[in-house]
Amino acid sequence: MSMQTQPRIHAQPEDLVPRFLVRIMFGLVACVLMIVVFASVTDRPIQNAPPVAEVIRERAIFLHGDMSGAARVLDANGTLIADLNAEEGGFVAGVQRVIERERGKIKADTSAPVLLQLREGNRLSLFDPVTGWSAELMGFGASNSRVFARLLDQP
Repeated sequence: MSMQTQPRIHAQPEDLVPRFLVRIMFGLVACVLMIVVFASVTDRPIQNAPPVAEVIRERAIFLHGDMSGAARVLDANGTLIADLNAEEGGFVAGVQRVIERERGKIKADTSAPVLLQLREGNRLSLFDPVTGWSAELMGFGASNSRVFARLLDQP
């Protein structure tokens, strides 16, 4: 039997990550894991959540969409606000499907309205009071946000 005195590493020693850096990395991961476990076991409240901006304007709307992307939007009285074709209403129909899926998870009424809200800082959001689901619409791009901004301004 032959004994090997050199480790069987196919990389050059200068290409390897030093062992002390690997140990430090695992130590950091262990510290983060301990902090997370401590926070969850002691039920520490979330301290650094951003403040919720005040609602400036709000409108209850009913969303109806189909798989082609066409969408219809009604106000709280059932009056038609917008009838969007597949090119214009794709995002609205997609949001309607998300809300329908979230409501389906808890077996809630899918015909209830959602709230379109304009908040401080010109932030537009959609809030579903049935499920608690919400979305900041600016995160989906200016053109998609603009579609909902027009719905807020419709008489």
